[in-house]
Amino acid sequence: MNFVRKLMILSTCMALTTPVFAAELSEKQAKNAVEYRQSSMQLVKSNIVPLGAMAKGKAPINEEIISKNALRLEQLGLMISDYFVADTRNNDVSNKASDAIWENQVDFNEKAANLAKASKALQGFVANKETQNYRKGIAAVGATCKACHDDYKKD
Repeated sequence: MNFVRKLMILSTCMALTTPVFAAELSEKQAKNAVEYRQSSMQLVKSNIVPLGAMAKGKAPINEEIISKNALRLEQLGLMISDYFVADTRNNDVSNKASDAIWENQVDFNEKAANLAKASKALQGFVANKETQNYRKGIAAVGATCKACHDDYKKD
């Protein structure tokens, strides 16, 4: 299948699913949206924790793990905004997402993009063997998580 045809199919699929997220969500849709968001956050956690251990000196520096996890975090950072399109504020589904996400989605999306950017920079440090910047790069990735949690995660 050629590229244009694939793009047309993808666009059609996106157009068909968008109204579901723009309209009121059923409890099932809201529950699924929250489950997907929580799953993506668990993946972020599973990739940042080993990096944090390295940055704190609790685990040896491992370039292969840094590079692999930074790539995964970059990809997750690019996806996070997609998982928060569905506004679940009006549904009775337990979650830790603050209402502020949908009140200031531009800022929220920027913070998610910052995770991707910091993770990409960390990959660059490893690719260029800038060992003196590994801990700084990991700290920058962690700071993007903290910035988002400070503003958009319920306690």
